[in-house]
Amino acid sequence: MAADTKPEHPAILFTDWDGTVTLQDSNDMLTDNLGMGYDARMVLDAGIRDGSLTFRDAFEQMLSSVSDKGYPLDKCIEYLLQNVKLDPGFKETVQWCHSMNIPVIVVSSGLDVVIKALLENLITEPELRSFIEIHANHVDVDESTNTWKIKYKDNSSFGHDKNQTILNVTVHPKYSNFAEGKRFYCGDGVSDISASRSCDLLFAKKGCALVDICKKDGINYVEFESFKDILANIKKLI
Repeated sequence: MAADTKPEHPAILFTDWDGTVTLQDSNDMLTDNLGMGYDARMVLDAGIRDGSLTFRDAFEQMLSSVSDKGYPLDKCIEYLLQNVKLDPGFKETVQWCHSMNIPVIVVSSGLDVVIKALLENLITEPELRSFIEIHANHVDVDESTNTWKIKYKDNSSFGHDKNQTILNVTVHPKYSNFAEGKRFYCGDGVSDISASRSCDLLFAKKGCALVDICKKDGINYVEFESFKDILANIKKLI
């Protein structure tokens, strides 16, 4: 791109979904309340943190515990629709990004069908929903047994390599004409750490695992409590 050519997109905003865009983590909620329970999930979580388990293997065990207890996918989604709330600043952030032609792209280790259902429930405006692009894992449903299991997006130890997704998006013709140094990523957990390698500014949610990891590994980040903080920071940079 020539130096005097204005980029089509002033920035790109990438974000995790569960616990970042939403106030609750839908996968943790399902596991704790319908699946193996909180204590068992914490054992797996500790394994992820100490390296004895990959995120991919642990997360599959968590979600499988829900299906194994006889909860079909549609009932799980119904439960989440009743309990998951949106970050109070997210909708305003999407509205502003829409007006500025800044793509909003969800990069999640969760389930695409769940995210789409929650998005439709939490953001009623079709033009805002359609503006948000979703990259997440899929679900395989066995209609004969009414059971389901996660179908990972790739073969990485995370099941969805967010770093690779961000790199793929930023070279796609649809998004490649964006301002240099303006790839933003928002996250809260272990699965978000790979995204830090391909973003220019990392927003990490206060009090969550991503902040702890960033401190331990010396990764630069900006702490946030809600998307209102993220929006205020981005406005200063655009």
